Amino acid sequence: MAFRDLREFLAALEERGWLKRIREEVDPELEISEITDRVSKSRTHNYALLFENVKGYDIPVLTNALGSTERMCLALGVESLDDIAREIEELLALPQPGGGLLDKLKALPKLAALASYLPKTVKHAPCQEVVITDNPDLSRLPILKCWPKDGGRFITMPLVFSKDPVTGKRNCGMYRMQVYDGRTTGMHWHKHKGGAEHWRKGRETGSRRLEVAVAIGCDPAVVYAATAPLPPDIDEMVFAGFLRKKPVEMVKCKTVDLEVPAHAEIVLEGYVDLDELRIEGPFGDHTGYYSLPDKYPVFHLQAITHRKNPIYMATLVGKPPMEDAYLGKATERIFLPLIRLMLPEVVDIDMPIEGGFHNCVIVSIKKRYPYHARKVMAGLWGLGLMMLAKMIIVVDEDVNVHDYREVAWRVFHNIDARRDMMFVDGPTDDLDHASQLPFITSKVGIDATRKWPEEGFVRPWPDDIEMSEEIKQLVDRKWSRYGIE
Repeated sequence: MAFRDLREFLAALEERGWLKRIREEVDPELEISEITDRVSKSRTHNYALLFENVKGYDIPVLTNALGSTERMCLALGVESLDDIAREIEELLALPQPGGGLLDKLKALPKLAALASYLPKTVKHAPCQEVVITDNPDLSRLPILKCWPKDGGRFITMPLVFSKDPVTGKRNCGMYRMQVYDGRTTGMHWHKHKGGAEHWRKGRETGSRRLEVAVAIGCDPAVVYAATAPLPPDIDEMVFAGFLRKKPVEMVKCKTVDLEVPAHAEIVLEGYVDLDELRIEGPFGDHTGYYSLPDKYPVFHLQAITHRKNPIYMATLVGKPPMEDAYLGKATERIFLPLIRLMLPEVVDIDMPIEGGFHNCVIVSIKKRYPYHARKVMAGLWGLGLMMLAKMIIVVDEDVNVHDYREVAWRVFHNIDARRDMMFVDGPTDDLDHASQLPFITSKVGIDATRKWPEEGFVRPWPDDIEMSEEIKQLVDRKWSRYGIE
């Protein structure tokens, strides 16, 4: 099902008992964060939270909205995230050039469906029910200070829209924004992200400003799409339309030449001065550490538009598990078919939340030739944001990559360190505090597959210890007679 807006999603959560309304007065500085942190880590009380009485504000704050597998599946309208992966696999199976006429005719309904997901522009939108161009002020919004050593208050779930200065193509990403004052914020554009590329192109073309619009509180498929590591030039709003099986309605901003989701709760309009940098951070980040202060571009506010009685949507990141873990797991499952498209030997993949997803990748493969694992490591490091992976572990196809005990058992017993570990140097995430130099790190690939004679392993490889099927079935039949239960 497609949710028209955030409010429809909240109604669905509440109907299922997955939303808690907090009516006690709470402080947006640290108190909301502590409550959210406890709830997001709870096995029995992990709810979406709507804080209706925020100290000093008349706008409620929503946190942890997507902070469970069940809520993430509801947000994307599926029973399992793998359902989306299977649908993408079907689309990737479209006939290639040169195919027969019958194959092309069979593909027409799929192509027509894709065309129906293109964004739709509307003239009037709920996000512009209230328009503030005269002295817009961020202090009107209940922006959170999340952790004690944060550099200030941060907008943590912004959907940041910009246009490529050369091609005019849209990008939407989720980049945190530190509030400096009522009219300016930081713009945390990592070097490898689309927004940063627009900033660089703007400087190269001699522009002085890059127009930016920021949507806060959209329907959940649109929110997720902003976080997705899409291939270059793939419009996040088209992807959101595919996820929700319905076009995203967009509306032109009031003061900048950009479009934003029409049903957003709040929109910030403005620009980034391409010659201006300012210290941003520290910020308690999804790595579980404070990211270090550094210079980033500055966003200047020109207008605020919002719905009547808007809801401010925020997320809290820190030591996992937290809400971002479920967004990351959605990416892991949804984008597996694209990895298989480039590396068909890949069986499955897991990116542990403890590694912040980009720091550790576990992959199982159908091993077909010597050093096949090394080929997969190199291939993954060459795929988009997989270049940021600091550790890639490769196991055989019969290993469950989601069972960390099994993976650890294979790694601890199957490797000879000098032979089976491959080190390379390459780019790293902006948040990597452990690298010797900023943005550059060494990476390790670990081949935990069974070794073959062709790989120089001359000893017999031992068999796994397993009971015979005959005895297992015998014990199954007699289990109740043992008196163990």
